[in-house]
Amino acid sequence: MADFTHFNSEGRARMVEVGEKAITTREARARGTVFMKPETLELIQSGGIAKGDVLGVAQVAGIMAAKRTSELIPMCHPLFISGIDLSFRANREHSAVEIEARVRCQGKTGVEMEALTAVSVAALTIYDMCKAADRGMIIGDIRLVEKTGGKSGTYLREGEEQWEKS
Repeated sequence: MADFTHFNSEGRARMVEVGEKAITTREARARGTVFMKPETLELIQSGGIAKGDVLGVAQVAGIMAAKRTSELIPMCHPLFISGIDLSFRANREHSAVEIEARVRCQGKTGVEMEALTAVSVAALTIYDMCKAADRGMIIGDIRLVEKTGGKSGTYLREGEEQWEKS
């Protein structure tokens, strides 16, 4: 079990000690996709969903989720997050909404889980707001795209395109 830092010598779960680690600037980007009927995507873009501004609500939900990640994922440390941003892109070819979350902090541990949680909850919010129009939506492709900072340095998933700043 030595390769897994979240287990103690007895094989039981533990929260990793980060007290001696250096404070560094850390950033993570994660992405995910909500696949849907073309008509549902059109309703989102035209403001035709009865519950309101789907992407506006999903953005706030993702931000709130990132801030509460340590309450949801048992071994995550509470962090002082310095910035969170979510972006959305309509993908007409695949009839989907693509989500990207960027999370930043100055800390002793990374923000990958916060970025992944933000994307996940934003996707769930899109589903919740649109389920009356399309119960067959599929949430998928949730992944870490990039992380910087800390002892392990930079990670960049191959094949990921850069999104234009909106």
